[in-house]
Amino acid sequence: MSAKARIPALAVVLALLVLPWAGSGAASAAGTPTVRLSESQAGTGGSVTVTGSGWRPRALLMLLICGQAEPSRGVIGGTNSCANADGRAVTTDADGRFSRALPVADPPVPCPCVVHVATATGAKAQADAVFQVAGHAVEPLPAEAVGGRLSVLTDTVLKGSDGVLTWFGAPPTRTLVLTVGNVGTAPVKDPVFEVGTAHGVFAPQWDERRWRGTVAPGKKARVELPVELAGGAHGDYTVSLRYGGKVLAEQPWGVGRPWGVTLFWVLLCLVVPTALFRVGMAVVDRVRPRASGGRRSTTAPRRHRVPRPTARVPRPPWRTPAPEEAPVSPPTPTLPWFTPDSGPGPAGRLSAPHDDHPRSPTTPTTATTPTTPTAPTAPRSPGRKGMT
Repeated sequence: MSAKARIPALAVVLALLVLPWAGSGAASAAGTPTVRLSESQAGTGGSVTVTGSGWRPRALLMLLICGQAEPSRGVIGGTNSCANADGRAVTTDADGRFSRALPVADPPVPCPCVVHVATATGAKAQADAVFQVAGHAVEPLPAEAVGGRLSVLTDTVLKGSDGVLTWFGAPPTRTLVLTVGNVGTAPVKDPVFEVGTAHGVFAPQWDERRWRGTVAPGKKARVELPVELAGGAHGDYTVSLRYGGKVLAEQPWGVGRPWGVTLFWVLLCLVVPTALFRVGMAVVDRVRPRASGGRRSTTAPRRHRVPRPTARVPRPPWRTPAPEEAPVSPPTPTLPWFTPDSGPGPAGRLSAPHDDHPRSPTTPTTATTPTTPTAPTAPRSPGRKGMT
């Protein structure tokens, strides 16, 4: 064989060797997640290495050992059938691959068991690998319902918003909206769904919700189911939808804190002590004794009224004025060298007593005779008695 003939043959051999790897790489790029286990069986207390490929790059995954499950039917009871306390989280690399050691633990339900891998954030994706927990009970799976069978076709959505009453502790409410399709051979009429709400790591509380309508084989329908939490609920919740004993969808729900309730308690802690303090001060002010020792008057004190000045109306000239009292003279001081009768001060009058005050004009006797005013009397100098 010549050198020119060997070159095409070598190219064909290389192409045959590369095609399988290229096909597997294309499948991984297409987004088909796969899971492989280092061991197919292990006992409690051991561990198994889980590797995967074909996942979304930089995706957060959750690894769990679940009972009552198989890859063809999935985990029938949802995460309630898994050993959640012994689960592990892992993040894929830039190529969508991961490898993580998972401790072996008994699931809460009997086997058959699987290692369940699902995305925790972003677009939903999951894959299962058969695994046997040594020494754990094994029971057959429940029979599938013959006839109509519903499957979720779209992601679930929680519609609605919180109001003012929710801010003060009213129960938060939402509407779970999704599209289901009938993949069975018989119509499904008025299906009864189970809606569960779980807080944190606790198991969901299931409530039955009947949807009115009929889904024909090969058809789809839009389903809306009400969801309600307890009053004052807040934090991270998970809403699950179950039909025929199988969990169809799960939707996270972050509920805000009712700050109105917190504000109410803060105001209550401020107002009540202030009111009690004022009541106590009023009681103390009422029962304490007065400084004078007398009985405290319960009536309000009267205000001091200032007398208002009144204008004096002049008396008519024909009326006689009322007699006025004589001014009281100040007491005469007594000196040691004067007798009481000879001390300095106002002396007795030397003339006949008369009225020093001017008299009002007299009433005229006749209409033609006017009254002439009397001239004022000149003051006299006081005399002194006993002067030598």
